[in-house]
Amino acid sequence: MSINAGANVFSIESKGLKLNTAEDVQEFVNSISEIKNLEQVILSGNTFGVEAAQAIAGVLKGKKTMRIVNASDIFTGRLREEIPYAVKAFCDALEENEQLIELNFSDNAFGPAGAEPMVEFLSNNKWFQVLKLNNNGLGTRGGTLIAGRNRLEDGSSQALADAIAAHGTLTEIRMPQNGIRPDGIITLLKGFAACKNLEVLDLQDNTFTEKGSVAFAKALVEWPNLRVLNVGDCLLSEKGGVAIAEALLLGHNKKLETLNLQYNEIDSKGVNILATAISTHLKSLSSLELNGNKVDPEDISIKNVRNALEENGYADALGELDDMEVEEEEEEEEEEEEEEEQEEEEQEEEEQEEEEQEEEEQEEEQEDDVEKVEKISVVKNEVKLDEKNTTELITSSKVVVKETKELDIENKKEPTVSKKLEKLSIKELEDKEDLVDPQKSEKRTIEAKAVEDKTREINKDHENQLINSEDQVESIRERITKCNFL
Repeated sequence: MSINAGANVFSIESKGLKLNTAEDVQEFVNSISEIKNLEQVILSGNTFGVEAAQAIAGVLKGKKTMRIVNASDIFTGRLREEIPYAVKAFCDALEENEQLIELNFSDNAFGPAGAEPMVEFLSNNKWFQVLKLNNNGLGTRGGTLIAGRNRLEDGSSQALADAIAAHGTLTEIRMPQNGIRPDGIITLLKGFAACKNLEVLDLQDNTFTEKGSVAFAKALVEWPNLRVLNVGDCLLSEKGGVAIAEALLLGHNKKLETLNLQYNEIDSKGVNILATAISTHLKSLSSLELNGNKVDPEDISIKNVRNALEENGYADALGELDDMEVEEEEEEEEEEEEEEEQEEEEQEEEEQEEEEQEEEEQEEEQEDDVEKVEKISVVKNEVKLDEKNTTELITSSKVVVKETKELDIENKKEPTVSKKLEKLSIKELEDKEDLVDPQKSEKRTIEAKAVEDKTREINKDHENQLINSEDQVESIRERITKCNFL
């Protein structure tokens, strides 16, 4: 089998070999053993089982001069359960290697379980400078180590920052497309700041906004050796673009060669400041991406950038500007925004009118309730007054009834004069000479009749008073019932 081996390099890159057992890799183990000052091993593009990985790792452990290990794309078709054991074999073999600079496990879909065996390696090997774990499907838990294109998001940022800070010798950090938001960016920057020798920083397609951009601008001073900076598609914002351009203008990043700022909503003000920074400090900048920002390609700020690059000897450094947000697009967006604002205002007015109408209805209902309460109060007062009057009337009626009864008793005991006269016989009248006078007899008869009529009238009045009292009591009861109903 053909093996690519130089003086200090062993490579079986992209052979498409399926290596399962120790016997399958024995030939490679022998070849590695024969290279005295081995510096680089390339295993990518083949697939290793656990036993085969352990055999290769065993021979690598004794190679203390090794600087680069490329184990990317070496688990295709393997069960997810066996991959962690293979990863652990490599990490254990390299844990104490003080010469190791770079370890590449990219394009191995081992998930969070595959990241766990790296914990001891990351904790104990303080000398390596580059760890590549792009496209590993680590998720949030596995992302607490380090990753690119693994959707770390903010939940892993603190643990990741601590891991990076513990390896201050890192020269390259690549974390593109991780869904990290402003707070996560700010947290990560604390870890990045410990990497004073950082040369490559790739954070493309994360979300900075103004908040994260301002923090990032302050951190730029910590990386004087920075050569490659990629913060494209990070939504820096207009003010964020200005902040980063002003940071570059301070002159702490003079070694910068590649700068990607595309699709970040940077306007002409930020681009103009960048042009000044290029002219004064960024003399080595040979590649610049500004496409997709809010500047017309013919704007004076773009011309200033071109002139500055040309003065530095890099006339072709600026990339294409075929997707810039020109004024027409901005005007359309502004019109759309105005229409949306108008619709929102109209909707707010409608909602406000509805609220006012509801408030008016509620006020009217409250007023009606107050009126009802007042009416009830008046009725209750009237009822109380009527109850008082009724009590007095009943008391008075009782007195009248009592008097009537007493009068009836007296009438029964004392017959009227007319009745007495009726009882007197004519014979008795004739026997008494003083009553024989006809005129006297007629007068006494008239008086007796008058007394009888008066007695009947009094009795009639008493009966009417009793009837009226009963009617008033019934009326009061009806009003009390109505009041309770209200």
